[in-house]
Amino acid sequence: MQLDAAIGALAGWGEPAYRRAQVRTAVTRDLVASWDGVSTLSKTLRARLQNTVPFADLVSEDTQRSSDGTVKSRFRTHDGFPLETVLMQHGERRTVCVSSQSGCALACAFCATGSMGLGRNLNAGEIFEQLLWAAREAKKDGARISNVVLMGMGEPFHNYDEVLGFCRLANDADGYGLGARSIAISTAGWIPGIDRLAKEPIQVKLAVSLHGPNDEIRGSLMPVNRRYPVAEVMEACQRYRDETRRRIFIEYLLLEGVNDAPDQANELSSLLHRTAPGGFHVNLIVYNPTGSDYRASGPDAIGLFKGILERRGIDHSLRQSRGRDIDAACGQLTVRGVRERRAELRRARSS
Repeated sequence: MQLDAAIGALAGWGEPAYRRAQVRTAVTRDLVASWDGVSTLSKTLRARLQNTVPFADLVSEDTQRSSDGTVKSRFRTHDGFPLETVLMQHGERRTVCVSSQSGCALACAFCATGSMGLGRNLNAGEIFEQLLWAAREAKKDGARISNVVLMGMGEPFHNYDEVLGFCRLANDADGYGLGARSIAISTAGWIPGIDRLAKEPIQVKLAVSLHGPNDEIRGSLMPVNRRYPVAEVMEACQRYRDETRRRIFIEYLLLEGVNDAPDQANELSSLLHRTAPGGFHVNLIVYNPTGSDYRASGPDAIGLFKGILERRGIDHSLRQSRGRDIDAACGQLTVRGVRERRAELRRARSS
């Protein structure tokens, strides 16, 4: 979605400011799906926009619907890279999980996306287009998007500038108008991004994927831990907390026999208390099958883990999986073809 380019084109053609406002409103509030849908513009002006600025940069190739109401769409960028976006239903609320990259470079052992490798970063408009798609889907049911989470494909802080550009687009009071506190950025613990976000005026939420209370466990699951071990991630969280006073969300995937023992629940509690007492909320996540050898923790282990967090005074919740039957749940997003497309583009550039 090249909204700024369209508005710039109108300005260059000498169109009055209210025309630009009409386009912004049609795209972000009326949720039109093409320039032809901007009925406040003349047919001539709509045709000129269509010939100058493509309305959509992403092409939807497939849409799947889960038995629980979750909708997943597979998109392809103009240069052929795949990505997926998920719209989740929680009662009357709608949450969209958007991707910031095609694929991911971090190769976490439990995550299907990591098996894709990295295609490329998505620009702010491509990320924003995923939100607009979800908003149009929600509108069919008379609903609105209440939350956006950057927890789809990719490490958002590997694409920091475009991700923050998207956040500003989503938050723009004259545009989509989503509250900043309704936007969450999830990182695998990329410290430079955490430190940069602490200085940003926009008050989006920060979620940090930990998945292990020590380097031995976390390192076995997340190769990024070699670069940014647990202690350094916690120091970055403390700096973020000191700078913003905002609560940090800790993502913790419960894996049978790996990180779900009572000792590990106590170790996690102590780690968070030492870092920033009262400054964290732990999101416990049930593992969704991704083709790995890991198994989801059983109800008894989950109950024990939750009980220890509660007794230790750690705010927490158990995230309910959505869209598992269409491979839309946490860690399940994957599309083949990323490595092949990168190779094709390299060959084209060298020929």
